[in-house]
Amino acid sequence: MKAMILAAGKGERMRPLTLTTPKPLLTAGGKPLIVHHLERLHADGFRDVIINHAWLGEQIESALGTGEDFGLSIQYSREGEPLETAGGIVRALPQLTSADCDWFLVINGDIWCDFPLSELTPPSDCDALLVLTSNPEHHPAGDFQLHADGTVTEDGTDKLTFTGISLLHRRLFQGLDDQSGKLGPVLREAMSDQRVRGVEHHGQWVDVGTPERLQALDQTLKHRKP
Repeated sequence: MKAMILAAGKGERMRPLTLTTPKPLLTAGGKPLIVHHLERLHADGFRDVIINHAWLGEQIESALGTGEDFGLSIQYSREGEPLETAGGIVRALPQLTSADCDWFLVINGDIWCDFPLSELTPPSDCDALLVLTSNPEHHPAGDFQLHADGTVTEDGTDKLTFTGISLLHRRLFQGLDDQSGKLGPVLREAMSDQRVRGVEHHGQWVDVGTPERLQALDQTLKHRKP
């Protein structure tokens, strides 16, 4: 199975840090955010990675190259002008799927998480498997409801937050093009047909969306035991 790291955003909430550096290359714990993802992907058995980029994307390619230094094969989906998340995935679909596997892993480039990716297994009779976690202070309402049978719905009284980690099936994007907007509405439509499952992550997860959260993550990782 292949993996995709979403790295095309301009990182406007991270300015001025992202005026000259793409957000995936901002550092925490002594290494770029995207390198944390690459190292975890390799450790969990992934070998083929696609990275989409737009804003300052040439810096990402220069820093990561072919992926050989990480034990990976990296390909790039160059967007020029940033697409929304669903559109970016649709653009990269020819690189993401193959004749023997229609499932792929997607990770938001602006998170840090210790979820064991090797534990994700494509479920039957659905189009998406989402990793959900407890709601952080900056997002108390959550995103989706995880039910006891593993199904995920948009409505509920005890919503969890979507981590930005998911297994997705190619058919989720059937009929869409690279102008199809964000992933959220695509997932919600699939939820209405009970075609989305979820798992809860009880470990660490950070939405690295502001300079303050980046600084806090940096301090956490610097003091983390090996």
